[in-house]
Amino acid sequence: MSNIVRLSRANRGNHFRAYSLHGFDPAQLDPFLGIDHAWMSAPTFPPHPHAGFSAVTYLFLDSEIGIANRDSRGNSKLIEPGGLHWTAAGRGVVHEENPALPGRTTHLLQIFVNLPQERQDAAPFALSLSPQDVPVIQRPGVRVRVPLGSFGGARSPLTPPTEVTLLDISLDANAELDVPLAAGQRAFVLPIFGNAEVNGENFGLDSLSALLLPAATETMTHKLVAKSGGAKVALFIGEPLHQSVYSNGPMAFASQETLIAAAAAYRRGEMGRL
Repeated sequence: MSNIVRLSRANRGNHFRAYSLHGFDPAQLDPFLGIDHAWMSAPTFPPHPHAGFSAVTYLFLDSEIGIANRDSRGNSKLIEPGGLHWTAAGRGVVHEENPALPGRTTHLLQIFVNLPQERQDAAPFALSLSPQDVPVIQRPGVRVRVPLGSFGGARSPLTPPTEVTLLDISLDANAELDVPLAAGQRAFVLPIFGNAEVNGENFGLDSLSALLLPAATETMTHKLVAKSGGAKVALFIGEPLHQSVYSNGPMAFASQETLIAAAAAYRRGEMGRL
């Protein structure tokens, strides 16, 4: 059986609101660490560090404006609506993201993806994907964008340090989509707009609920169906890393000792500054 989980609200003033999937047993989302589905219309978070994992930003096509992303490695990128930016923090980086034009609203996913332990002390780097380079699959009543991973014979051109799939799925009312899950993979579905069901289990924004699918012991197919009014969902798929997670919030490592060392390195300014 699938597992219904509740989304939490994470609002900051009237210029940032989010539905968040955080705080669970890390094994439930592995290799993901958490997701924020957010709307931001003004600078909200000052420059901050990340280390030990990847911070990924995906903008939905309905964003009014792009996001200006910069980091202490000298990377500066405008993430356009429909585009994706992947920051592999490795041993540590300081970054900042703000709407390119304050007062206009960005609609995004902030995705935190764990790094394999052997990559957690690597030098940080960034990957970007322009909206026009995101593969799109059309099915009757269904449109699937594939910014990460693969689906239906289409593959994202990005090769990130943790292999995961992100599907941005738009469904007309009562439209259906079969989603295959390979043996060993985990998946979960986050509602973006509307309400839907997977294998007959309902979830959606009305109930602030997401759906965790059971770990696949063999290749199997799940049926996604939109309710009346249609739906938009984000589907996340990955193979668990099965490693410990020690986190202080902006950093996460496979050992407590490495986490403590990274926090000390940040305080000494070794991750750079903005």
